[in-house]
Amino acid sequence: MRSMSTLTRADLADAINRRLGFSRSESLGMVESILGHMCDALAEGENVKISGFGTFLLRDKAERIGRNPKTGVEVPITPRRVLTFRASQMLKDQICGL
Repeated sequence: MRSMSTLTRADLADAINRRLGFSRSESLGMVESILGHMCDALAEGENVKISGFGTFLLRDKAERIGRNPKTGVEVPITPRRVLTFRASQMLKDQICGL
């Protein structure tokens, strides 16, 4: 049966605290620092690759015509930037048990 729990920043900080012995505030600071660096890089248009985990990719999508599924009316969809995640093969193998 699937677990419906969520891994949080606090959980990551707690794991650092237990495994490496840093204080809770230092551990939370490390987590916040890492996430901050990732967010800054993405905001500057850089992709973020974490070896053995995966890659956060930015994609620019062009303007296109969409259709309202209920009414069938065509509407323009504005160009936008989207963030995607591509899991590494190592992560896929670990999760899927292949």
